[in-house]
Parts: sequence; structure tokens; C-alpha cells
Amino acid sequence: MKIIIINGPNLNLLGKREPEIYGGKTFEAYFADLQSKFKDLELEYYQSNIEGELIDKMQEVGFTYDGIILNAAAYTHTSVGLGDAVKAINTPVVEVHISNTHQREDFRHVSYISPGAKGVILGFGLQSYELAIRSFL
Repeated sequence: MKIIIINGPNLNLLGKREPEIYGGKTFEAYFADLQSKFKDLELEYYQSNIEGELIDKMQEVGFTYDGIILNAAAYTHTSVGLGDAVKAINTPVVEVHISNTHQREDFRHVSYISPGAKGVILGFGLQSYELAIRSFL
């Protein structure tokens, strides 16, 4: 089974950025833990701060992979284009957020990704990604 985690803007700063919200671990270190835990899966990771690159990656993998875990970060609440990309591909997408976005600012309560996603997992810290992987098994 081939699953890709796609992270959006500022998630490259995990471990440095607002540790009270996002924790102190880098995503690269966490991803290595996931690879060790799920040795039978082909796990990939992609991150970009650029909306169009995220859409390009979704289109590239969206017809051949078994699953996409998407944390579009701030683009979740602003990008009609990413929402359309989720609806346009065949590969199921699980929307993930590290924080509980419903406990944050009002604008974070709206997602353009959710209407096309297989499911949404939020608020469990980095463990949200593991829960998303398990949803594909």
C-alpha cells in the first residue's frame, strides 16, 4: 500500500513554531517514527509552502496511490483550488490537523478540503497522522 503525507505552509517549521500548539518535534523526526511503525507500507512525505505545488503533487499522485493524508494548514481555510483538487482525483484523501481547529480562531472553522475528503482527523497532535494512516488499513 502506497500512502503519501502532504503538508502545507509553515509545517516545515514544526519543532520550532508555536510549540505550545504544535509540539517540539520536527515532522522529519516524526515521519521516521511512522516509517518504523508501518514497515509494510510505502510511506512518502511532501511539504510545500506554495499552493500550486500542493495542487500539482495531488494531481501527480491522485490516480495511482492508495491514500493521501493532507494537512493543507492555512490553505485549508482559503484554497478553493486545493478543495477542487481533492474532488478531482480518485485517491481517497484524509484531511488532518495537528490542533483542534474548532478551538481556534473562527476563520479556522471552515474547510474547503472537508467536502471532498474521506474523513477528517484533528486535535490529536502529531498522532493525527498515525490515525489517518490506520484509516487506510
